[in-house]
Order: sequence, then structure tokens, then C-alpha cells
Amino acid sequence: MSLPPTGDPARPASPDSVELVLLPRAHDVGGFEVRRALPARERQMVGPFIFFDQMGPGEFLAGRGLDVRPHPHIGLSTVTYLFEGEILHRDSLGSQQPIRPGDVNWMTAGRGIAHSERTDPALRAHGNRLFGIQSWVALPQAAEEAPPAFVHHPAATLPLAEDGGARLRLIAGTGWGLAAPVAVSSPLFYADAVLSPGAAMPLPDEHEERAAYVVDGEVDVAGDRFAPGRMLVFRAGDRLALRAGPQGARLLLLGGAAMDGPRYLFWNFVASSRERIEQAKADWRSEQFGKVPGDETEFIPLPEGRETMQAEGRAEGQAVSQGSATS
Repeated sequence: MSLPPTGDPARPASPDSVELVLLPRAHDVGGFEVRRALPARERQMVGPFIFFDQMGPGEFLAGRGLDVRPHPHIGLSTVTYLFEGEILHRDSLGSQQPIRPGDVNWMTAGRGIAHSERTDPALRAHGNRLFGIQSWVALPQAAEEAPPAFVHHPAATLPLAEDGGARLRLIAGTGWGLAAPVAVSSPLFYADAVLSPGAAMPLPDEHEERAAYVVDGEVDVAGDRFAPGRMLVFRAGDRLALRAGPQGARLLLLGGAAMDGPRYLFWNFVASSRERIEQAKADWRSEQFGKVPGDETEFIPLPEGRETMQAEGRAEGQAVSQGSATS
């Protein structure tokens, strides 16, 4: 399938089309360094996306691997998308699913779920690489207490479009005339775009809030060039395209409808009320989330002494609680 045109001559992009450039912060998750672009001091969410971590690229030595012990979530969906490597997902529903490059693991926490993310023991026998993105999608208030669920979509089931040196895989949602098979709770788009040198990728203009994360290479927007490891947040309504630099580029494109209000965040919990966060804390302390079959002996304790924080509007100043979240 072909991509739509890369812009509208009557409404050209301008440097003002880029509202914010977010620089990720480094954190340690399960013995592996990640770089977190969302939430940020300047911005809590882009559409429903409230958390965005780049894992790697990095390599584990023989005998080593990712070890994110069982931990809880409420009020969100997690999505794992890999470029290299493999992660074994287990959760309290009994799901056990390896995720490989191009696949989508979509776990909806709703009223509560626990899960772990590990490197399979068979892969630890030799050095193994890991590179990918983990993100959280906040649930609208009407779906915050939905039953937990888990789905896996292999790479071959996701829509693809190619045109003029640009190749796009739609991970979730709708855009570019495509619709992904992942069931979502609010209007959104999430896509993996690979661009040849000089190729352009249009942004879907039907979504209210939009961003692009530069994974590799450089991109040009209205004459300004942006290096890898930047999240570009765009002005609503502008029709624009991102053009790859001389080495080509890889991008993750994301966004959707603005959420129905800001969210409270504490550790791995997201909710529209402070009271719901406090209940989740109590539930994890009292082991109400259930065990993760196949990973029952370890867990991550609740961080104590950290205040639950709420972002006001677009999170200008106090976006999140202290400490490292794990997806």
C-alpha cells in the first residue's frame, strides 16, 4: 500500500511546527539502562502515551539478561516493541509469550495486573543484544477499571505501507489509511517508520496530538535537523513531513486524542484520582494482584516514601513521582 502525499503546499511546515524537543533521561531497569522521554517535566502525555522508554541498544554477556521481576500496573496498557533481541513476558493472567522484533505485546492492566519481563534462560547461554521501546498508554476514565487482558500480534499481522524510500509498519491505532489489529481504548496512532536517505514521511493530520521519536539517523523538519534520541512534539493541525538526512533514519511516530484530564502517577500506577493510587499501593502490599505463574518467587517491593504527583494540564513542572518506573 502507498503512503499519502508528504505535505500540503498551501500549508507548509514551519520551524514553529515543532512545539517541544524532549531529551530522554537515563534510568536503570532490570540491570539495563533505558532512556525515558515521557513523562517529562515539560510534557506529561502525547495523546494517551504517558510513558516512553528506549531500551538499548546494548548487549548482555553470556550468563546475563534482562531481569524485570514481577511488578504491578493499573490504569494503563503497556506495549513492547523490539528492534533487536527477545523478551519473555509472563503475567498474572497466566500469559507466557516471547516477544521478538516487529511483534506487539499489548497488555491492558485496567483494574490491576502483575507481570515480569526476562531474558529466556536459553538465550543467556551466549551473549545477546536488546534494543527496543516500551511505552504506556493511559486508559480513559471509563476504561480504568476494565478487566486486565493480554494480546500478542506477530509482526506479519501488522499493516505495512511503502512509497518513495519510506517504509511504515503501523503498530497500533489508525493512520495513513491503515488500521492495526490491536484493540485500543481511545483514538491513537503508533508506527515504526524506516526512511532511506532523503525520503519523507508525512504525519497523519487527523490526530490531535502528535510526536516523533528519532531512533536512528537524523530528520529534517522545515529546515531544522534533529539527531537521534529526541522526541519531537508537533503543533496541532499542521500538515508536515519529516525528511531523512543523508544516512537515512528510523522513527517511531505516536499520538492521538488528548486524554480526558491529567493523570496521577506513582511508580507503575496511573490513575485519574489520588485515591485510586493509594488503593493500588495497599493492594500490592497485601498481595492482591496475584502471582505470576512461572515467576512466583521474586517481586519488586513497593517504593516507600515517594509522593504521588499529578501533572497540571500539559505537565509543566511536576509530572511524575520520583524513582524509576518499570514497564
